[in-house]
Amino acid sequence: MTKRIYYDDPYAQEFDATAIEIGPDADPSARDRWRVVLDRTAFYPTSGGQPHDTGALGTARVVDVIDEDDGRIVHVVEGLVGGEFARGAVHGRIDWARRLDHMQQHTGQHVLSAAFDRFARAQTVSFHLGTSSSTIDLAREVSAPEIARAEAEANRIVWEDRPVTIRYADSADAAALQLRKEPARTGKLRIIEVDGFDVSACGGTHVARTGAIGIVAVAASERFKGGTRVEFVCGTRALESYRALRDTMTASVRLLSVLPSELPGGIERIQQESKDLKRQIKDLQSRLGAFEADALANHAELLGGARAVIASIDGLDANGLKTIATAIAAKPGHVAVLIATPAPFAIVIARASDVPFDAAALLKQLIAAHGGKGGGRPEMAQGGGLQGDAGDLAAAARAFFSGE
Repeated sequence: MTKRIYYDDPYAQEFDATAIEIGPDADPSARDRWRVVLDRTAFYPTSGGQPHDTGALGTARVVDVIDEDDGRIVHVVEGLVGGEFARGAVHGRIDWARRLDHMQQHTGQHVLSAAFDRFARAQTVSFHLGTSSSTIDLAREVSAPEIARAEAEANRIVWEDRPVTIRYADSADAAALQLRKEPARTGKLRIIEVDGFDVSACGGTHVARTGAIGIVAVAASERFKGGTRVEFVCGTRALESYRALRDTMTASVRLLSVLPSELPGGIERIQQESKDLKRQIKDLQSRLGAFEADALANHAELLGGARAVIASIDGLDANGLKTIATAIAAKPGHVAVLIATPAPFAIVIARASDVPFDAAALLKQLIAAHGGKGGGRPEMAQGGGLQGDAGDLAAAARAFFSGE
């Protein structure tokens, strides 16, 4: 069993230990990785929603830390120099920036979960500490005002700089401590107490005083499995999130030439202008399509008993093609095969109701030869992503009409 230094001293950044087991990693693809077991360690293994520490053992990089069922902690390392731990002596160094970040997020989670429990009667059922933000899943749906109140209360506790202490208790003693959540395990428990606010059984790493959390900021929330998932950031992550938000806001107000408070209205105005322009474009395309359809129909080819319009048109999207093709197909005896260039090509195929021709069958044949995807019905089909030469597509369509 490995002695866990972080249990009693989460601020330990360096330590000395003895290597008691060294062997190659079981993963055959990890040729440069070794598994090292020490008699004692300050490295935290992935557990309880908190990721593992990284750092170094001697000159070897620690890339994973695993908590085995038998109480051993396995350090997965890269770059191990031959014979480096031959005498058993090992000096370990924790990646302190990563450790402190995890301590801020995890202690912030205790405070935020306690705030939800106290003021919204919403118990935390799970916790995940991610790379950029963390989440707690609450047992019931909570409202925006409830989230705001819990966030405000959590920050009050942070700014009061309350002590965060570690102690141990057996199951019987723990029952008298009024733990926020009943522990899943029995026996000796490690208890984390935020003075006068929260008492929880937890094996993670935490700051010594709530002030070191800095701030607890709720970033988002959503309904999740009958409850609410709350995303939050603390400490350094909150500062980084603010900087990203500030830079985005600064760029946005500069581009829109508005004040920060006017940004929502500016975006709403642009959205409305975009909708208006789309309607205008659709109307103009419809009008232009009628003229374009007449011009193309005047040069239709007689193929397979139908008047076929097979043409490449530059710069139109699928909707523009469809408008023109529909207008051509409205003329008795006509068929339209319109290709939007450049590649990858969009294509629309349409026929008049009196023409015995399967547009979907032609499209299927063209896709088989030129890639892309699409589908439709005998009277109209459309696709996109076709490659090759537009002339080859047109020639294949003519061959199809001619029965070649």
